[in-house]
Amino acid sequence: MDFAFVIIAAALASGLTMFSGFGLGTLLLPVFALFLPVDIAVAATALVHGANNVLKAGLLGRLADRRIVLRFGIPAIAAALGGVWVLSLLSSRPELWHGTILGLTAVVTPLKLAMALLMTAFAIIELHPRFEKLEIHARWLPFGGVLSGFFGGLSGHQGALRSAFLAKVGISKESFVGTNAVIGLLVDLVRIPAYGALLFGDHLADMATTRDGALVAAGALAAFAGVLIGKKFLHKITMTTVQRITGALLLLIALLLGLGLI
Repeated sequence: MDFAFVIIAAALASGLTMFSGFGLGTLLLPVFALFLPVDIAVAATALVHGANNVLKAGLLGRLADRRIVLRFGIPAIAAALGGVWVLSLLSSRPELWHGTILGLTAVVTPLKLAMALLMTAFAIIELHPRFEKLEIHARWLPFGGVLSGFFGGLSGHQGALRSAFLAKVGISKESFVGTNAVIGLLVDLVRIPAYGALLFGDHLADMATTRDGALVAAGALAAFAGVLIGKKFLHKITMTTVQRITGALLLLIALLLGLGLI
């Protein structure tokens, strides 16, 4: 059951978000969180996200705007390390509350509470109509990189903020897709080793021989398939639909996390 959920979620999310630049992490993280501890779920999502970005950057990286990659990407890389550090602090904190809700065991930790609040905030961004017309000047690119990178390191939610900034700087759709892919890959190349160093030590490498590792591998392969399929069929699906599905799922998982049920 867990493999089926991850494979379906990874393939759909990767395909549906091929040109949006965000959504894979926001959709896949809640699914991993159903079967793995939250901090492990963040790292697992990062591994699948990174593998997916390798493929997208390879296919579309030549279209990237190098100027924007530097102005946005370098601050994002530095801030991602800060996000991973905060995640490591939250993951080691004691439980805030332990009990039962409707007969189910509920455990609330600082990390779960922080993730619930983050997911709720991003769900609002996905669902609220006013954010569709958000306009951002190019001079704010470094600030956008810091915000996107920090949340990428902390929870994996980097793409929505990155896309919000890059979509408003006057570049073509092709350049937007390529630039998004390259910056996302750069952040992943930094945060994934950081997860291993600060959160898991050698355990992240050992994951390859466990069921958790197989779950991550299945998600990565499904995401690859989603990219290749989505590249051909995404024009038939509106981003409004994708945003509503993403926002609804985020709100649901945020509620479950906040209550300590997952």
